[in-house]
Amino acid sequence: MKAKKDIRALTRDQLREFFVSNGDKAFRGNQVYEWLWQKSAHSFDVMTNLSKATRDMLADNFVINHIRVDQMQRSSDGTIKNAVRLHDDLIVESVLIPTKTRTTACVSSQVGCSLDCKFCATARLKRMRNLNPDEIYDQVVAIDNESRLYFERPLSNIVFMGMGEPLMNYNNVLKAIEKITSPEGLGMSPKRITVSTSGVPKLIKKMADDAVKFKLAVSLHSAIDETRTSIMPFNATFTLSDLREALVYWYQKTNSRITYEYVVWEGINDKREDVDALVDFCRFAPSKVNLIEYNPIDDGQFKQASKKAIEMYVDQLEKNGITVTVRRSRGKDIDAACGQLANKS
Repeated sequence: MKAKKDIRALTRDQLREFFVSNGDKAFRGNQVYEWLWQKSAHSFDVMTNLSKATRDMLADNFVINHIRVDQMQRSSDGTIKNAVRLHDDLIVESVLIPTKTRTTACVSSQVGCSLDCKFCATARLKRMRNLNPDEIYDQVVAIDNESRLYFERPLSNIVFMGMGEPLMNYNNVLKAIEKITSPEGLGMSPKRITVSTSGVPKLIKKMADDAVKFKLAVSLHSAIDETRTSIMPFNATFTLSDLREALVYWYQKTNSRITYEYVVWEGINDKREDVDALVDFCRFAPSKVNLIEYNPIDDGQFKQASKKAIEMYVDQLEKNGITVTVRRSRGKDIDAACGQLANKS
């Protein structure tokens, strides 16, 4: 028996053609499309403006491979982590991060990760597969529903900082963002979306050529090649000089400021030379630096740098006119903080 196709892989025009080829009106495709995306229908039975015969015909031909929140954990600081079960029983994690003024969804783009950062729990899982656009979209819908339920406000921001390297799932991530920002989907502003990459130069350039409207963040952690390669081995292939060239290109094409995410570790990147290298790296295009608190992943190889080292970074960056924020981690008690997503559940 032939496997049924996931109906959300079809465009609106393909849905319209399906109905016409089955002797129905094209506008039925519009109705189904609205159910799938604006209303996030998980079954054909809920499509109540379609006849029973039409719903049965859809069920005979298609499936809706929606996600399921398998387990939800709530942190003492209000953060919520979802263990999300996919249609093939693989699991990814996504996180809702609330503050007084906003609710941010941190979503995953891959099961596991394509890259090999030594300080990240997700990287140890290796990549099992890319997420489809609808699976990324569904994570956002689930977190939006939770935000409305628990915080009485809609989701305000999205960051692609969950499991996986978003640019290694380029087409599906862009298709998901297109649906999230479309009036036919969630209608969110692309300015409220940030895609975080460890730095894949040719794909950063491709994003610039594709004239994307969302924001770019780069997980940097060192502006010295030898140091960065020791903690992010793929840097041997995607060097800092190549990354710098791609980011210059990005800024020239988009006029959009770059955010650098940066963890300071004891004995790794906590010296003055590390700070000076970062200051130099920030100079070629308008940027800001988020200094992120380190979240341990059990083996003790990486240790949070001293308060004095963090103050040295802040002092030197500010003296050189570079915007810097020190970001406290959220959801550490449920392994929901940056670098901790590893499907322990």
